[in-house]
Amino acid sequence: MGQIAQRYPQQFINRRKRRRAIELIVTLTGTGTSQGVPVLGCDCEVCHSTDVRDKRLRTAALLSWGDTTVAFDCGPDFRQQMLAAGTQHLDAIVMTHEHNDHVVGLDDVRPFNFKQGGEMPVFATEKVQKELKTRFAYVFAEGDNRYPGAPMVSLITIDKNTVFSIKGLSFLPVELMHGKLPILGFRVGDFAYLTDVHHIEAIEMHKLQNLHTLVINALHHTEHYSHLNLNEALDLIQELKPQHSYLTHMSHRMGKHAEINKTLPAGVELGYDGLRIRVPVPL
Repeated sequence: MGQIAQRYPQQFINRRKRRRAIELIVTLTGTGTSQGVPVLGCDCEVCHSTDVRDKRLRTAALLSWGDTTVAFDCGPDFRQQMLAAGTQHLDAIVMTHEHNDHVVGLDDVRPFNFKQGGEMPVFATEKVQKELKTRFAYVFAEGDNRYPGAPMVSLITIDKNTVFSIKGLSFLPVELMHGKLPILGFRVGDFAYLTDVHHIEAIEMHKLQNLHTLVINALHHTEHYSHLNLNEALDLIQELKPQHSYLTHMSHRMGKHAEINKTLPAGVELGYDGLRIRVPVPL
């Protein structure tokens, strides 16, 4: 790693000499898998549950501090999620990876373009940008090939080795392995958002020390080739020892929220759509 990559974790994991903090509000706008919950055509008890916490849109989140709001991913439920959260202004979107359940709602940035009078900054790796330009060619068309009213997007390149800033708040990328696919999670102050994780290399685990709050995926109870299951997620939480942990990206096979949540260790909870988490972020 280069000089920046060797130095930057200490900005996040060293709590000494940090006197001031802001309040970061994390809203889990979606906590389900790529199929969502309920699953189309499924007759299981979870899919027929009347508990609103068992209704799970595709996994995504919002971060808010001061008058700034940033989205993690924009999947197929993006419009519905923004309406449910009452989002009036969106400053940027930060992409974790290129799978459809995380990017296919990109067209729905148009109302923010019109209201805010400009392009939507989208922070993504070069690989994710390439996929976006293929799937949304009309968004990135130029000249006569661009039609009026198309979404306006400004792509900003990020990578696992470089901290970036949005409205004065620093984001530390954390490389995660989603099966064999390298993707990104993010640490913001003492908060980390990790979804679609299967495993994390030791050098990236170093970036996740001394967390106040962790949001991490837990698919269901059995082994999966590209996602942590519940026991694996709990093992990782035990290793990292954050003060508070919330599980996301859960399938209908996880079970009912009310039943599973009460079996979890102290400090660990199932997330649910609309959950708002307040995290102090030291400056």
